[in-house]
Amino acid sequence: MKIPRQAKKVFTGEIFDVYQWPQKMFDGSTATFEMIGRPDTVQIIATQGDKILTTKEIQPNQKRDHGLLGGRVDKGEDILVAAKRELLEESGMVSKKWKLLKTYEPVHKMNWTIYYYIARDCEKVAEQHLDAGEKITLVKQSFDQFIKDTIALPKWNNQFVCDILKMQLKGKTELAKFKKQIFGK
Repeated sequence: MKIPRQAKKVFTGEIFDVYQWPQKMFDGSTATFEMIGRPDTVQIIATQGDKILTTKEIQPNQKRDHGLLGGRVDKGEDILVAAKRELLEESGMVSKKWKLLKTYEPVHKMNWTIYYYIARDCEKVAEQHLDAGEKITLVKQSFDQFIKDTIALPKWNNQFVCDILKMQLKGKTELAKFKKQIFGK
């Protein structure tokens, strides 16, 4: 959901901003509606050969047993440029083969889009350049292990996890199509 034009920013935070606006109700009265805005984010399904690169990440306030490379899109930054930057910063890798997999808007009362990209055939070109609040270890996984971990540790975007579960319910053909999307083979 997008923030209405008539909304006014009433709070500016480090990540989240709060917007309010008068909303006419069905009975003719007016109520104050509210919504949160935050920077969009990118998630990258990065591959090397027949492996998917995932992360084990520690931040000062959390530990992620399993995740994807990615992060926030800077203000005014092109989404694909942000994905390439995050891949390079968090892994020291680049890819010449990028594909937008899907976008999600996971929360109704928040203006936030998560962009999932596939980055194939990643090559190491530099060392990691992590933010002060990140410790990231890269893990190479088979497709099957990636699917298992994504479902077992749904600390990610729940819509992405639901999409994986739906593929499983539809049968091996759907997962095979997803694997082909990721690896291009």
